[in-house]
Amino acid sequence: MKTYFRLLSFAQPIARFAFPYVFCTVLGVIFNTLNLALLAPLLTTLFNNNSAEAELVTKPNSWFDVTGLLNYYAQQANLTYGPHGALQIVCGIIVASVLLSNVFKYFSQRIMENLRIHTLLSLRKKVFNNVMNLHVGYFSSQRKGDIISKIASDVQVVQFSVTGTLQVVFKEPLQLLAYIFMLFATSAKLTFFAILVIPISAFLISRIVKRLKEQASQAQHLFGLMISYLDEALSGIKVIKAFNATEEIKDKFHQENVRYSELGRKMARRQQLSSPVSEFLGVTMVAIIVLYGGSLILDNQSELSVSKFVAYIALFSQVMRPAKAITDSFSTIHAGIAAGERVLELIDEKPEIRDAPDAVDIVEFNEGIKLENLSFSYPARPVLKSINVVIPKGKTVALVGPSGGGKSTLMDLIPRFIDAQDGAVTIDGINVKQIKLESLWSLFGFVNQESMLFNDTIFNNIAFGNPDATLEQVEAAARVANAHEFITDTENGYWSNIGDRGMKLSGGQKQRICIARAVLKNPPIMLLDEATSALDTESEKLVQEALNNLMQNRTSLVIAHRLSTIQKADKILVLEDGKIVEQGSHFELIAHGGLYKRLIDMQTFNE
Repeated sequence: MKTYFRLLSFAQPIARFAFPYVFCTVLGVIFNTLNLALLAPLLTTLFNNNSAEAELVTKPNSWFDVTGLLNYYAQQANLTYGPHGALQIVCGIIVASVLLSNVFKYFSQRIMENLRIHTLLSLRKKVFNNVMNLHVGYFSSQRKGDIISKIASDVQVVQFSVTGTLQVVFKEPLQLLAYIFMLFATSAKLTFFAILVIPISAFLISRIVKRLKEQASQAQHLFGLMISYLDEALSGIKVIKAFNATEEIKDKFHQENVRYSELGRKMARRQQLSSPVSEFLGVTMVAIIVLYGGSLILDNQSELSVSKFVAYIALFSQVMRPAKAITDSFSTIHAGIAAGERVLELIDEKPEIRDAPDAVDIVEFNEGIKLENLSFSYPARPVLKSINVVIPKGKTVALVGPSGGGKSTLMDLIPRFIDAQDGAVTIDGINVKQIKLESLWSLFGFVNQESMLFNDTIFNNIAFGNPDATLEQVEAAARVANAHEFITDTENGYWSNIGDRGMKLSGGQKQRICIARAVLKNPPIMLLDEATSALDTESEKLVQEALNNLMQNRTSLVIAHRLSTIQKADKILVLEDGKIVEQGSHFELIAHGGLYKRLIDMQTFNE
């Protein structure tokens, strides 16, 4: 129940919905129960219409005898207005009662729907905001499809189960109590005998749905796996086809689909079994009551009249409807709580990298960046070992070396995407752990090997993070990035949509859009991670020229595998096995004849 109440907290302010819902539901239940209770006076009016022979009904002394009161007033209408008049009055009251019952039912459903949508909005906003606040390292150890499944599918299950159960928990027990009250008011003896079916039914249903929560949790996990496979298949469609792996991927997805479907079949079997079991028990009990009560009436051993007995049977036949809704809700709430636990797990995930309590804002960059005795290790292996580097303001520093040497990890430590186990990164003498993250990130511009673009217009991609940018500013940034010419050649210019991840553009065009985005941000520090490694020679030349424009008068840290692109760097750091084994200018390192010289020779030979 703790999970349920936590999920319910996302419906706040619940009082805005609760009071009108309670008001409409109570009135709806009263009029709905009255509809059936009016059967007795209707039958009395129809079959006891000879006032001379009719047995006079005395007015009950207690308001508890609702059926007796209705019969009394029906007979008074018969005596006053005649049988036809009384019939018209009773039918008019029934119609009015049904109308009011449905009107209040409609408004209560409208209120509950508003609550459901409000809960969905709050919950999805909370979980997405928390995901966006998590540190970058979290996503390297999680399946993207599982996260998507929690935000999309699990939240959907939660919102229906929580609000639906809330509706059942209040309305159906109230309706059940109203029916039982009317049954006792009609015949306490029969009712004591009849209500035995309710605990029997509840026990049987609880046995049926016992394992639903465990199965529901497993089902949500399997659904997340399927979404992961789907995402991988769509993202890597070219690779799949190039390696003739289409059938293998189909089989892999199909196997997960079968597992998910089989589990869904087992859950459905349990869920669907509860309804016919409770319905069968209800009909069986009605038959027993008809047999028992009918025998009493035939033997003149009951205080019930025929009209009251028929109304009693009609009322009892409806008792199982709210009882069945309550038992059915057990399966729904099990599925909802299982999904809710997965959603809350994501909400409760805390970012490992957060602002320190005394963190400060930094508004300008004046001196430089310093890495002191910096060490970093992943759980499986050490990556960086006692790194000491100084990057003065306005200088370009390049990182080169064999793959796996720690270049990208070192770059990620500077904007604090990850935190080092030992040592410190300082900007203008301030430890980055003492700088507010948003303030820290505002100092940096990023251009990566993978051009991350959004399914939007060229203008919006360049202006990303700068919502107030004008067309003139965007055009100026595009010119610096050597992108203006090809942009104007597209169908709609800056307002052309570039497709999912920029699929409508070439690799060089996508990279130049990313550079234009960085130019528009105009940060004092640039981080460039192999920005030209995936390009052909012509595109590389255009992009490199754009990068040179971008790095002018800026502090830059560049990772490059094509060593010809960083020969003009002020300092080149050569990393191998997590250590800086060489550093200096291009000519100094060539003269040294070490690892850098060997890398240059290998690239020259390969070209």
